Amino acid sequence: MIIALWIVTALLAIAFLASGTMKTLTPREKLIPNMPYMEDLSNGQGRVVGILEFLGALGLVLPAATGILPWLTPVAAFALVLTMGAASALHVKRKESPLVSIVLGVVALAVGIGWVVLG
Repeated sequence: MIIALWIVTALLAIAFLASGTMKTLTPREKLIPNMPYMEDLSNGQGRVVGILEFLGALGLVLPAATGILPWLTPVAAFALVLTMGAASALHVKRKESPLVSIVLGVVALAVGIGWVVLG
C-alpha cells in the first residue's frame, strides 16, 4: 500500500508543481486564453495561488522522503484540499465546470488520509 501511496503522491505533486510553476512564472495575461478564470484574479492573487501550489507540491514529497518533519506531508495534502475547494468555488461562481478542481481535491484528501494512516 505504501508503494501505491507514493505513486499517487508523486503524480499529485507533479501536477501541482507544473501548475504552480506556470502560474508563478507566466504573466497572467498569457495564462488567460488557457485559464479563463485567471481574469477574476489579480496578478498578485494568481502568483500567490501558484506559489501555494508549488509549495504544496514540495510539501507532499520532501518531508516524507527525507524523514524530516514527516507530519508535514499530510498537512500539505490537506492544505491543497482547501486550495482546490477555493478553486472549485471560483469555477462555480464563473459557471464553469469545477470537475478538475474537485478531482484534484479528492485525490489530495485521499493522499492526506493515506499518510495519516500509513505514515
